[in-house]
Amino acid sequence: MAAGTFASLLLVPALLLGSATRPAPAAAPAPVAPPVTWQIDVTHSELSFRIRHLVSRVNGTFGQWKGSIVADPANLAGGSVNVEIQTTSIDTRNERRDTHLRSADFFDAPNHPTITFQSTRIQAQPGGALKIHGNLTIRGVTKPVVLDGRMLQVAGTPGRRRIGFEASTRINRMDYNVTWNRAAEGGGAVLGDDVDITIAVEAVEQPAA
Repeated sequence: MAAGTFASLLLVPALLLGSATRPAPAAAPAPVAPPVTWQIDVTHSELSFRIRHLVSRVNGTFGQWKGSIVADPANLAGGSVNVEIQTTSIDTRNERRDTHLRSADFFDAPNHPTITFQSTRIQAQPGGALKIHGNLTIRGVTKPVVLDGRMLQVAGTPGRRRIGFEASTRINRMDYNVTWNRAAEGGGAVLGDDVDITIAVEAVEQPAA
């Protein structure tokens, strides 16, 4: 056998081995879904609060508010929430009380017509729970709050889907200069300081820009 032929045969295993151990090309990164904007359907949503009154509770809601959610349902941790509430629309099913709540003793609606919430971060928790961090502004005072929530369901055809969420938190009204109170007969105060807030949201997918 010629020397050149023999040398060529010796190179074959090395060439085969080199092709077998050569790293495969890196896989292309999975495409990132564009964010989806969902407009809150207020007629199918509810924003309510509850506060202690003497020995029981008073519940209320707001009739005029709006908001939007920007999120991919498969990646809620990358989403955001924005809500704006008209303070004059407070409703506790008692007009005299509602008029008082609109006054400077409470929300001071003429000078502070809106309550706003703007999320800063959303954390996905085990089991589908969410921690929604954000800034809540009442009477011109902004404080960080955390809502505990979860996504309920996504339904409908693409481009016309609806998404549901529920969330709740507790705030201290004193932190927002909502300080009015009155002594109760027998001691204590008429109103409690803690306010429980609950939100149930149905939002509609908006067309892509």
